[in-house]
Amino acid sequence: MSGVSRHHDRISMESRNHTQGRLKRDHCLLKVVVVGAGIGGLACAIACRRANPPLAVTVVERAPEILTIGAGIHIPPNACRIVTHLGLLEELKQAKAYSVEGFTLRRYKDGNVIVEKPMGERMEREYGAEWLAIHRGDYQNVLLEAARKNGAKIITNGEVTGIEQGTGEDLGKQIVLMKDGNRMMADIVVGADGLWSGIREYVLGRPMPPVETGDLAYRGTFTREQLKGFRNEKIDKLIEASNVQVWLGSGRHAVFYPLRDKTEYNLVLLCADNLPEGVRASQGSLEEMAANFEGWDPTLNTIISCLKSALKWKLLHFKELDQWTKVCFRKLVRKRPQLTPDNQGPVALLGDASHPTLPYQGQGAAMAVEDGAILGLLLSRLQNSGISPVAEERSAQLTDLLHLYEDLRKKRTEVNVAGAVHTRHFYHLADGDEQLKRDQELAGLPASGWQGACSFNWGDAAYQKNLLGFDVLADADKNFDDWLCRGSTSRWKVTRPTGML
Repeated sequence: MSGVSRHHDRISMESRNHTQGRLKRDHCLLKVVVVGAGIGGLACAIACRRANPPLAVTVVERAPEILTIGAGIHIPPNACRIVTHLGLLEELKQAKAYSVEGFTLRRYKDGNVIVEKPMGERMEREYGAEWLAIHRGDYQNVLLEAARKNGAKIITNGEVTGIEQGTGEDLGKQIVLMKDGNRMMADIVVGADGLWSGIREYVLGRPMPPVETGDLAYRGTFTREQLKGFRNEKIDKLIEASNVQVWLGSGRHAVFYPLRDKTEYNLVLLCADNLPEGVRASQGSLEEMAANFEGWDPTLNTIISCLKSALKWKLLHFKELDQWTKVCFRKLVRKRPQLTPDNQGPVALLGDASHPTLPYQGQGAAMAVEDGAILGLLLSRLQNSGISPVAEERSAQLTDLLHLYEDLRKKRTEVNVAGAVHTRHFYHLADGDEQLKRDQELAGLPASGWQGACSFNWGDAAYQKNLLGFDVLADADKNFDDWLCRGSTSRWKVTRPTGML
């Protein structure tokens, strides 16, 4: 039986075994406020609402409306497994998500193929799910509609200005303060408010702005008609393939793939950051953009000429956080945890608010979706396992649960962030001995399936199996069982198979 199936069976059993009256009392149901309606925040909201019984969820988005904009985005097998668990795979395919058939690495000068990684059915066979690509706006729209249909309350134009701790009868509650003067009560606050997170500052107790990575990105989409208009045989061949095409060169690379039933195409150009410090984005010139790839494959340069905007986005990240959660400080009174009015938390971070990454493994949104689904799973399991009707006791339970959440997620996302930095180096090698070694090693990988070690994460079977094939939901389920059995408020060690993160 799969981990996901075991989870559904256990939730049903826990729901049946508990006193229905207790679970139906609204004040015994966990109240969750998610700050941020991005991909990770919406995944968390959906997971919480799919619990049995569902958690009370409010999603607060600062923007006046949730605009489903952007360019292409990947849903790799680890994220595809999550959206399948959330019941959204068919909706995503109806929104033009498609299975990527291959990943082709090319030489920058002439576009000659270095290696082609077969994907398609191989992804399902080896990792248990497909590798999909979709327009980011379509992806977010599917999640947004699913959150609404599942009963999450969505508030737009809602700026959070602070979080206070409840007192008196509300001791143990979080009071979310809004710019318009409204106040929302929550058992737990989830900071899914992205790279420039205000909730992160609250959790850490200090500002922690992102820092520059040294790279920037030009992103854009254009139509099939534009590309067909060139009457170029090489371009015609590229646009018919359901492949991701990547040109590798010194200090930069380019990524190209289809969207929306091959009626649109996505192009991302990555190169050295020349924006002034503190400037997140700026409109550049088409001439400057093209000059970055002067002397590259003529086919790529023809594709680049389709871009009508040269908006530059600075790529940012920050160093590993010491903590993702803010939890209540407790004192023991007659061996029971008691809260004091100066307690803070429980608050948890997810996605770019806690672990932003370079986009070079296609895992930024995927890791946020994992965060959201796992946090939703843990909260639903806690609720069904006997959440206390007493607010301060409930806050203590959530404190311990957030330790588990952080232990489950922190190391895995740190490995991903480091892996993206490694991939940057691997993609951006200048011509020379190391580049020749890379190309020769990759060219020697068998097209039938990669089972061995490779100097580069992109071709290493064990690394890819861990990244793409590890079932994070089953892992969270098992570790929740272990945590529950121990019945302890002390820290514990997450248990996993050797080599799995």
